[in-house]
Amino acid sequence: MRTQVKRKRSLFVLIGQVAAICLCATMATAANRADSTPQDVFDAMRGSFQPAKAQGVHARYQWDLSGPNGGQWWIDVENGTYKMGKGKISNPSVTFIARDKDWVAICRDQLSGTWAYVTGRLKVRGDQGIARKLGEMFP
Repeated sequence: MRTQVKRKRSLFVLIGQVAAICLCATMATAANRADSTPQDVFDAMRGSFQPAKAQGVHARYQWDLSGPNGGQWWIDVENGTYKMGKGKISNPSVTFIARDKDWVAICRDQLSGTWAYVTGRLKVRGDQGIARKLGEMFP
């Protein structure tokens, strides 16, 4: 029971960090418009990468977003550098699953991280430690 409570608590922290990542990225660009798309969010993330925070990190992130503006996006972090693209990456360390409009809403801080996770609007699969690291690399 305690392990389950700890796991839920760390997932809530993780989801809050994911929302913070997105919020920081969208605040800096036009991605904060009411008609923002997931692509706008990923485009905004490009400008926030912190290479020093990614030193020694080897991680692959996958997003599977459903809906009319959905699709798949990935980020591959390799020792202080990153690559980003559309599509599927092999062997992701972490996968984020949501509807396109829910992902954008989370990134615009319109849904609290806890509420989005508890209701199943955002699913996080994979290494939670690596998932949390994303917030440091893309503040």
